[in-house]
Amino acid sequence: MSQSVKIKNALISVYYKDGLAPLVEYLAKQGVTLFSTGGTEQFIKDLGCPVTAVEDLTGYPSILGGRVKTLHPKIFGGILNRRSLSDDQQQITQYEIPEIDLVIVDLYPFEETVKNGGTEQEIIEKIDIGGISLIRAAAKNFNDVVIIASKNDYTTLLNQLQEQGGTTTLAQRKTYAQKAFHTSSHYDTAIFNYFNQEEPLNVFKQSIAQAQTLRYGENPHQKGSFYGNLDEMFSKLNGKELSYNNLVDIDAAVSLIDEFTEPTFAILKHTNACGVASRSSIKQAWTDALACDPVSAFGGVLIANRKIDLATAEEINKLFFEVLIAPDYEESAVELFKTKKNRVILKRNEVKLSSKQFKTLLNGVIEQDKDLIIEGPEQMNTVTQKAPTAAELKDLHFANKIVKHTKSNTIVLVKDDVLIASGVGQTSRVDALRQAIEKAGAFGFSVKGAVMASDAFFPFPDCVEIAADAGVTAVLQPGGSIKDADSVDKANEKGIAMVTTGVRHFKH
Repeated sequence: MSQSVKIKNALISVYYKDGLAPLVEYLAKQGVTLFSTGGTEQFIKDLGCPVTAVEDLTGYPSILGGRVKTLHPKIFGGILNRRSLSDDQQQITQYEIPEIDLVIVDLYPFEETVKNGGTEQEIIEKIDIGGISLIRAAAKNFNDVVIIASKNDYTTLLNQLQEQGGTTTLAQRKTYAQKAFHTSSHYDTAIFNYFNQEEPLNVFKQSIAQAQTLRYGENPHQKGSFYGNLDEMFSKLNGKELSYNNLVDIDAAVSLIDEFTEPTFAILKHTNACGVASRSSIKQAWTDALACDPVSAFGGVLIANRKIDLATAEEINKLFFEVLIAPDYEESAVELFKTKKNRVILKRNEVKLSSKQFKTLLNGVIEQDKDLIIEGPEQMNTVTQKAPTAAELKDLHFANKIVKHTKSNTIVLVKDDVLIASGVGQTSRVDALRQAIEKAGAFGFSVKGAVMASDAFFPFPDCVEIAADAGVTAVLQPGGSIKDADSVDKANEKGIAMVTTGVRHFKH
């Protein structure tokens, strides 16, 4: 098995040519024979470097509108022949096939064409055939061939060749092969997922090409990584690198704030809202959201759906927090936040998010549609003798948005577009309600006149009774229990309103 391979012949055919010139010029100066096609061939000629057209090697022109250029035994024989096998060497000599030691090729921009809204014909024409075949062939024969399938590796290869006298090591070639198979598999996954939409096959395929290593996972003894492009999602204006737990909380915060159109501030801790308020100004929304539970807000993740001005920033700055997210900031507000270097300030960019979500579980993966439904007053069915007022319907809608994004079992109490308390992640709905009532009192909120939302139906009337006795005047629940009538009867007995939505919002 060869270790060091000196490059004698190279095939270069790329879509993106930026950064390629220094490598081509070095290869030419080293006397490497360059083979190329089309635009890349002209690019090499323009550099003043000698180049041989692939069609001169194969004896066939580019045909079928460029669909077939490199698919020929003289190309693939030159790449795939094994230098250590005498039979292979006899055959390439017999058929006058040059040994190709280096393949530099990238792929047509399929994903970009889909993302940019190309027509079906434009998208289909961006399915690369020759390029993907060349990548696989060269990567398969990494023992003897260098494969460069990304412009990001041009400089790395150039440095290696300069340091090693125009040769590469087996370890280097194997690393390039690893990267090349990543390129090919990612490309094929993107193509498959494009085709797998109208009548999808029941298979799971995902490939994300960008990644960053996190400081650690959920706990310091766990390794963690994020696969995706955070720079597309956010512009980081200040602060340390985001942690695994930061990202989980940020995801929850983004999902919650997207429910609201009016100026709204939300404060989250461990993915649950501990403060939410909608007001005419973002400053007042912050003040009222913080009042809900200022103890839990300490060290939390904050999110707003309006620009943060200096006056609001001065109030926020009084609290220790981990992350702040907003669509924009006044420059003076950012400068104020920068006085504490570790505090993360994110400006949210407009990015279309996936409508699917998945996670590993047991020995596989579970996937589902995101819960993108939210029921407003139009979907609320009054089931009691007393109907909710317009103000109560508005608060019930507000509460329903929050309950949807809170860990089950959960109860949410709302008054005047402000979360006054919630009971989260309890094993019993009664415990969740009692927790919410207790928390409301602890922070000076009266439950009298508040509305209550539940993420699931009431199997017994006890929650309705407890809520009514505490002063709740209207209740929202999905309904669907065989004992719904018991809860409705209890609400009628207590003189409060109840609506059902027909939609459950469990969040595990």
